[in-house]
Amino acid sequence: MNWKNISRISFLLAVMCFSLLSYADTVWIDVRTSLEHKIDKIEDDIRISHGEIVQEIHKIFPDKGTEISLYCRSGVRAGKAMSALNEAGYTHVSNVGGIDDARKKRGLSK
Repeated sequence: MNWKNISRISFLLAVMCFSLLSYADTVWIDVRTSLEHKIDKIEDDIRISHGEIVQEIHKIFPDKGTEISLYCRSGVRAGKAMSALNEAGYTHVSNVGGIDDARKKRGLSK
């Protein structure tokens, strides 16, 4: 088994775990690149590139009332992802800004 397959399996396991969570809880999505995520991340948050957000979120959270908080480095890509999800019918999506803003909002340290 190569690293790419292991990575895919790990992602699918993470998706399945998040799918089991209550939809009343906020889902935190990091829309930065995989390289950015490797350098700095918030443990247990889902990472989906902003350009793939609608198709991937639809697979994981088909309930368009799911509360979703998005972040990136500065908030720009999170804003684009939020617009795309809103256009797709998701109704409880917020742009938290950058990763440090997401940490601050949740009382997390780096």
